[in-house]
Amino acid sequence: MSLRHRSRGFTLIELLIVIAIIGIIAALLLPNFLDSLQKAKQKRSMGQIKIVGTAMMAWLTDQAGAAAAAGAASTAKVDLTVIDPITQENLSKVLVPTYIQEIPKEDAWHEPLDFRLSVEDPYGTNVLATRSLGRDRLAEGDEYTVGAFEATDYDRDLVWVDGGFVRWPQTGGGGS
Repeated sequence: MSLRHRSRGFTLIELLIVIAIIGIIAALLLPNFLDSLQKAKQKRSMGQIKIVGTAMMAWLTDQAGAAAAAGAASTAKVDLTVIDPITQENLSKVLVPTYIQEIPKEDAWHEPLDFRLSVEDPYGTNVLATRSLGRDRLAEGDEYTVGAFEATDYDRDLVWVDGGFVRWPQTGGGGS
């Protein structure tokens, strides 16, 4: 008598248990994944701001002979209203191709970057700035207290003025 081995599939209960376990694991990992996406956008925006800011500093150094790097960071507050707004197109006319190949049009949240450059008076303090309004796309105002903020607060504005960040995530970078 030969024994026939009947191949058995999974029972409905076993499949439901596996699906439930996968669902629990996904529920635990999804918030971390979404947080990682926002962190990547924050870092990308900071990189774009720093690249444009560095090109602006190079232009300023050529125009004024010597610029005080991170001069704004020595004061407690930075007021962006004293720096003239400049469009991305006009900034491109000043910086491309000598200082940078291309000016980014938007931050990682697909919102326009805010550029400011006092072309007429390169000798003052707070001459140049670049800002991302963060995930919420709302400006916190035009005056900023210099300092870091909670790294997971993706709604906060990222601000780079006169050679360094004046608003940045605590664990995501320093004043450079």
